[in-house]
Amino acid sequence: MKVLVAVKRVVDYNVKVRAKADGSDVDLNNVKMAINPFCEIAVEEAVRLKEAGVATEVIAVSVGGKACQEQIRTALALGADRGIQVETESGVEPLVVAKLLKGVVDKEQPQLVILGKQSIDGDNNQTGQMLGALTGMPQGTFASEITVNGEKLKVTREIDGGLQTLSLSLPAIVTTDLRLNEPRYASLPNIMKAKKKQLDVLTPADLGVEVTRHLTQVKVQPPAERQAGIKVEDVAQLVDKLKNEAKVI
Repeated sequence: MKVLVAVKRVVDYNVKVRAKADGSDVDLNNVKMAINPFCEIAVEEAVRLKEAGVATEVIAVSVGGKACQEQIRTALALGADRGIQVETESGVEPLVVAKLLKGVVDKEQPQLVILGKQSIDGDNNQTGQMLGALTGMPQGTFASEITVNGEKLKVTREIDGGLQTLSLSLPAIVTTDLRLNEPRYASLPNIMKAKKKQLDVLTPADLGVEVTRHLTQVKVQPPAERQAGIKVEDVAQLVDKLKNEAKVI
């Protein structure tokens, strides 16, 4: 079984993100970049399927500029067999990414596509669902457990009311949630081996996709700073402030 895993280059989750002074975008100067945490979970799940003998090949794919090859190499160091970069200018929106991934799916014909449920920069939670609509493949989103049984895929997904279990026919699409697994660390020997693994570069034209923008980013600004709280002497003072200052009662 061939597994395709999508990875995205984002600001490392430990870094405090700052907006540019003119509010045009996020300041990325000298900022540490990494694989989106949910994508890292997707890579780990694909590698575990390979280690279990279920998957025969794991392909990591990323959409973006040349810099995203760093994240593809990280996925290769974690256990993916080869990588594909779809070279575009940075800032492509979810619909375009889904169309480009569909082109890769048509080219590679994987039995399973695993994506992170969302990226920590845009937080859109759209690409996996859009890819399912474009390909016509069944999908299991917010997966906390995956089990492959022949041509069937059992996905336990997290929903507001608890857990829901789906049975999907392969080929299928899965988006990962936090509790699916805990990603491993890439060892130094595997990092060195990843440098020699195959990494193909494609363009949108190779996949028959025209990159167009449907969304315009108007402004980026940090959230308003919260005012410091105060201590009150007794319940009477608390009620007075809630009534006359906060005006919530």
